[in-house]
Amino acid sequence: MTQPFDADLLDALRSAHHIAVLTGAGVSAESGVPTFRDALTGLWARYDPAQLATPEAFERDPELVARWYDERRCSVARCVPNAGHVALAQVQRQTIDRGGAFTLITQNVDRLHQAAGSIDVIELHGTLWVWRCIDCDMETEERGPAFSAFPSHCSCGGLKRPGVVWFGEELPRHALLQAQRAATACDLFLSIGTSSVVYPAAGLIDQASRAGARVLDVNPQETPYSGRATWSLRGASGEILPQLLSAAFTAE
Repeated sequence: MTQPFDADLLDALRSAHHIAVLTGAGVSAESGVPTFRDALTGLWARYDPAQLATPEAFERDPELVARWYDERRCSVARCVPNAGHVALAQVQRQTIDRGGAFTLITQNVDRLHQAAGSIDVIELHGTLWVWRCIDCDMETEERGPAFSAFPSHCSCGGLKRPGVVWFGEELPRHALLQAQRAATACDLFLSIGTSSVVYPAAGLIDQASRAGARVLDVNPQETPYSGRATWSLRGASGEILPQLLSAAFTAE
């Protein structure tokens, strides 16, 4: 059933000069991508994420860490974008077509936004699809089957690690600066499927609000920003976003 939406929210989607969107694990979970902690099941259940997602863990046992991330890569390869991914790609096209600006910032590492048609996505936490040599820094996109040996090696002989941001590592500086500029410049900020507790990504919401942007929070559960957002909608993004898009643009 389509829920009613605030008229001011619909007008904001249609007329915002710059829409910035931050997405989190909840968006991809609807496509079957396990959240970081949910992924520790089966043979991996005895491991804590901190044992697998730090530079120290890779240095200590590169075979173990590489094997786990490669299994995640192959698992994500079976997932497809959901209706929420598609709706955000549509909003981006419509916003750009009318002369507005649109910035999509994601904490997800699966590139399902790109698969749905979104462009110029800012990846704060990197991606599972790109692996980087720890010696020469050469990056390669890995879209093939599971690696035949762990850890995989670069042509220079160095070990290859997943191109994701591990605990204790800084976010890619260029990506973070782009995201912060968008948060400051936008007049409408959408926080979608994120718990809003992982920093510095969660700080973008405050940054946008302080700069005068109105904020929409979409999440199945309450978040630390739900009470402060201009609009707060409870539910799955794959259900809410298509309805919101239809209400905003079909009725024009």
